[in-house]
Amino acid sequence: MSLDQEFITNVQQLYRSFAAHDAQQTERLKRYRNIEPESAQFIAMLIQIQQSKRILEIGTSTGYSTLWMAKAAAMHQGHISSLEIDPKRTAQAKQHAERFGLTEYIEFWTGDAKDFIAQAQAPYDLILLDAERDAYLEYWPHLQALIRPQGGVLIVDNVISHAQEVKSFLALLRTTPGYLSTTLALGAGLFLLNTQN
Repeated sequence: MSLDQEFITNVQQLYRSFAAHDAQQTERLKRYRNIEPESAQFIAMLIQIQQSKRILEIGTSTGYSTLWMAKAAAMHQGHISSLEIDPKRTAQAKQHAERFGLTEYIEFWTGDAKDFIAQAQAPYDLILLDAERDAYLEYWPHLQALIRPQGGVLIVDNVISHAQEVKSFLALLRTTPGYLSTTLALGAGLFLLNTQN
């Protein structure tokens, strides 16, 4: 299994349908707000490079980023736990995973992410944080416990487009010992944190 052209064509078509839906919505919470294609592709590449076995996604939405990550993880029998608070969006994401033949690589979980991460079993090789940003500071102690020592990666989306909303959170991450971090101007902005001990 690889990131073949058929997959890329189909997933890009799906993204266009999501973007068309969002363009019709005036209320923010009714938009799917999926990650941008260039960001999703970068994360898939990172999963291939890291050979990530256990991946945690906080904020499934309708599953666009989930598909990219699952496709990459499937190449080395990796597995994703994807968390979403809205059951309707979880149902949509499941349908898309079935269509793409990726259900065996994804565990969909519906509920408040903090309930999942408070009891989840460490470690995760890669964690994607793309949810309601006002909860990130509360998540951090749990994420610290879950991310793999020596080489684990945390990715935070929307750090340029919503810089003010994540300012305090990123400041905390940058000043926490034991990590290297950087910001990439991809999509809405990706913040990468890498564990060093």
